[in-house]
Amino acid sequence: MDKPRDDEDTQPAELLREYGPFPGTVAVHGVTHDGEQVWFASGESLHSMDPVTGKLERSFSVPCDAGTAFDGEHLFQLGEGCIRKLDPKTGRVLKTLPAPGQTNASGLAWAEGSLWMGQYRSRTILQVDPETGAVLRTIQSNRFVTGVTWVEGELWHGTWEDGASEIRRIDPADGRVLTRLSMPEGKNVSGLESDGRDTFYAGGGASGMVRAVKRPSRSRR
Repeated sequence: MDKPRDDEDTQPAELLREYGPFPGTVAVHGVTHDGEQVWFASGESLHSMDPVTGKLERSFSVPCDAGTAFDGEHLFQLGEGCIRKLDPKTGRVLKTLPAPGQTNASGLAWAEGSLWMGQYRSRTILQVDPETGAVLRTIQSNRFVTGVTWVEGELWHGTWEDGASEIRRIDPADGRVLTRLSMPEGKNVSGLESDGRDTFYAGGGASGMVRAVKRPSRSRR
């Protein structure tokens, strides 16, 4: 793992709850939150889950081997090198765009009218035009990017490298690491989304689980 700099806030991640593993779910990839439900991608199906009860509510068959996002009205799903825009009520695909760096795509988030796409091995986060798929901006990280979320103007991303995972807040201007939440051993992050308040939802990869992680208070950041 990279050695923290003196200006980084490093702290253990506080796990609030674990969901799953879910029947028929081999792995969890992308994760998003629509204000009420948690959605997670499991490779061939996209599922919604009630975070209070932990029960699955809906499932749609769609290629979903990477990130998931919600823009307030539609779902966006990475899968097989494409970004698909979906109707969350029916699962109908409304639009398909090629994903930049198709074989390298990981996390996906929505903020400021754009999609923000993680690229795993290139360690970057791309701002993507949701209508054309054009790359508007590139933010460099220094770790593999496995999930992306914006919350209250803060950019966070998941990492999974050398057998360890973190949830990191970075400066969107230069990629500088500001906060590091170290996940417990064996609890890896394969997708990431905030509920817009004080909770992150993180995909657990091949564990087939989704984990709720406490977002630190501003006094801790």
